[in-house]
Amino acid sequence: MPSASSKLYADDVSLLVVTLDTNPFFWSTFPFPFAEFLSQVLAFLNSILLLGQLNQVIVIATGCNSCGYIYDSTSDKNHGSTTGTMPALYSNLLHNLDEFLARDRQLDADAAHAPGTVPSSLLSGSLSMALCYIQRAFRSGPMPPQPRILCLQGVADGPEQYVAIMNAIFSAQHSTVPIDSCYIGSNNSAFLQQASYITGGIYYKPPQLDGLYQYLSTVFATDLHSRAFLRLPKSVGVDFRASCFCHKQTIDMGYVCSVCLSIFCEHHDKCSTCGSVFGQAQLDASAADRQRKA
Repeated sequence: MPSASSKLYADDVSLLVVTLDTNPFFWSTFPFPFAEFLSQVLAFLNSILLLGQLNQVIVIATGCNSCGYIYDSTSDKNHGSTTGTMPALYSNLLHNLDEFLARDRQLDADAAHAPGTVPSSLLSGSLSMALCYIQRAFRSGPMPPQPRILCLQGVADGPEQYVAIMNAIFSAQHSTVPIDSCYIGSNNSAFLQQASYITGGIYYKPPQLDGLYQYLSTVFATDLHSRAFLRLPKSVGVDFRASCFCHKQTIDMGYVCSVCLSIFCEHHDKCSTCGSVFGQAQLDASAADRQRKA
């Protein structure tokens, strides 16, 4: 897919919306510590703000049960230092992150998870929140900043979110908003591969997390205008498999409703989404032929 066009935006101002995977079940079993991951991400966000005085950074935490804004560089309370020893970016983001994790942990107390499994993060919710913020920025003036979304994800895809994530992807494509993906999990993410491919973003899986800041700064710090002059990494292959609507599982082959395009892994007599009866057109045609013959 070609890179997203930047002709509608100001070339010298960037709006970066970052979705940060904070799933505690994932980070408790992942060999790379969350504290080290967060420190390198904070350094990357700080470098984005240093690249341009008018650059904007928004951070959205993605939990198991909820999502929330934890940092907004345009907010007045983020313009000064709150501790005297720590930049406002670090102190405010860490404070809001702690509050978010506490709230998400309370919501998780009522949820039931199978033992030994890692529940998926609410990626669909964080993408929707990112797009809502970008749409608000579009209405701020005739020349809004260049918007792009960066997904920092580690948890495996949640097939139950397939429809919501694809709706967010197509909404981003319609708004010419590229979705960049930095996936740090063990396997590739089919959802993020499709998101970056469809929207003209960059999908990259760092081979060594110890140098995560270097990968972030060299691959994802470039704005839309500069990407036309750089040789950025391209995905070798994209997994276009879909998830069925009946069992929420990733499938290679399935059945598609011709009315609402719902996907099923098994044959059904009736679509559970729109209520269409499969094979009804053939039955009506056969009945009409019998009436004409009679």
